Amino acid sequence: MSKISEETFDHIAHLAQLEFESENGKKAIQEDLNKIIQFIEKLKEVNTENVEPLIYMTNEINRLREDDPKENITQEEVLKNAPKKDSDYFRIPKVLEK
Repeated sequence: MSKISEETFDHIAHLAQLEFESENGKKAIQEDLNKIIQFIEKLKEVNTENVEPLIYMTNEINRLREDDPKENITQEEVLKNAPKKDSDYFRIPKVLEK
């Protein structure tokens, strides 16, 4: 059974930019991480030799409509309610500055 050392945990916490309010909070998270690792090691004991890899979580198939392009609304109708427009386009405030 492997455990995460204090040094490794501090390194992971630094990389994840974690800050702990107290030493107790830090210890609790470290214990949780060790429990996760113990669980993963327990899963390694499961015999998966003749088990097909799971690609999808369900055998259901998406029933989607055909993607047939059709014009439901004209460009003129779209621009009719635009707060600002310029001939055939929406006008928006400048986002990028030079």
